[in-house]
Amino acid sequence: MSPFLKQAEEIFQAAQQGGREDLELAILVGRDGAIHMLPAEGWELESLRLDRGARAAYRVSRAGTGVRLEARSAGESCMLQARLPVASPAHPWRSALAEYPRYLTLQ
Repeated sequence: MSPFLKQAEEIFQAAQQGGREDLELAILVGRDGAIHMLPAEGWELESLRLDRGARAAYRVSRAGTGVRLEARSAGESCMLQARLPVASPAHPWRSALAEYPRYLTLQ
């Protein structure tokens, strides 16, 4: 596996493990290996890569229950996407309690 694809897989796995908030983030890897992270809204990934002179560019998009990674370099590209598992409630019994009366009538 090429270093580019290995890095794309690592970034994708991290994005899947991240929080639940929506995001659109670009990760640029410069020719010197420096990593820059910035908002990706309004940019095509290849245009951003060329504009910043990056060796590789990765766009992480997370919305709702899905995560997607688009990756580009001069000679390679890939896209990975997955549905995130739906989180179970921390206290599943609480929803059942909502239907139970919270008072007692005494006679």
